[in-house]
Amino acid sequence: MICALASSVCFGAASVLQAMAARAATPGTGGGVDVALLWRALRQWRYVAGLGLDGLGFALEVVALRTLPIYAVGAALAASLAVTAVVASRLLPVRLSRVEWTAVAVVCAGLALLALASGEEGHRDGSEALRWALLATAFGVLLLGVVGGRLPDRPRSLVLGLGAGFGFGVVEVGVRLFDGIDFTDPVLYALLVGGGAAFLLLTSALQRGSVTTATAGMVLGETIGPAVVGVVWLGDRTREGFGWLAVAGFAVAVAGSLALARFGEAPEADLGTRPTDPAHPEAS
Repeated sequence: MICALASSVCFGAASVLQAMAARAATPGTGGGVDVALLWRALRQWRYVAGLGLDGLGFALEVVALRTLPIYAVGAALAASLAVTAVVASRLLPVRLSRVEWTAVAVVCAGLALLALASGEEGHRDGSEALRWALLATAFGVLLLGVVGGRLPDRPRSLVLGLGAGFGFGVVEVGVRLFDGIDFTDPVLYALLVGGGAAFLLLTSALQRGSVTTATAGMVLGETIGPAVVGVVWLGDRTREGFGWLAVAGFAVAVAGSLALARFGEAPEADLGTRPTDPAHPEAS
């Protein structure tokens, strides 16, 4: 649980550092996704530091997923939005309202309940059907991106954000099923396709439309689905007699994270404009 929470802190802090770098970078002149922005941002120490935190966060996430139920890790990762909100309130000219401070406290309370109720990770390896279903889901995320990208801005943000969440969920489940480099294992390709698709969809969602809507969809997609897979197919359990507490903690932590969804991209909270950097704490 310490690794999961530390991963959340890394991702949340990285998001703010990358947002600050994006604000300082020279804006592009074209429409759509500004691919050259990444190169301009990489010239700034804040962005490089953010990438370093992302790498450390992912390593900690892998350790957590190997030792904790997926539902506990997913809730902790969603809580990175609370970290982003608190750090943004210190480093950017953006302030948290009383309701948002309450949401931060709610997230912490939900994670505390989960820590008390979580049992050990399940020890099922996952059937061959689950491995192929994971790969099919990863390609389904790409298909969802093709369809969602043609929608008007408001539903587009929700659909693409939800699809990005599904992609990150594929990565969460894939880490549990991954047994090493095996080019015949569909899990390997699910990890690559799912992670890449998630990044592309979230980039597109944040480039145009509501960041709050996209982030809320992402939080739902990356927490609920993987939690169900972990419990039903991989044998994740709670401590004896604490199932109700785990459900309550999970729901409270996710609800608090959704209340902080506008901090999924700090520049919008600061400037009131569309974000220029699609960086997401779980995507790097």
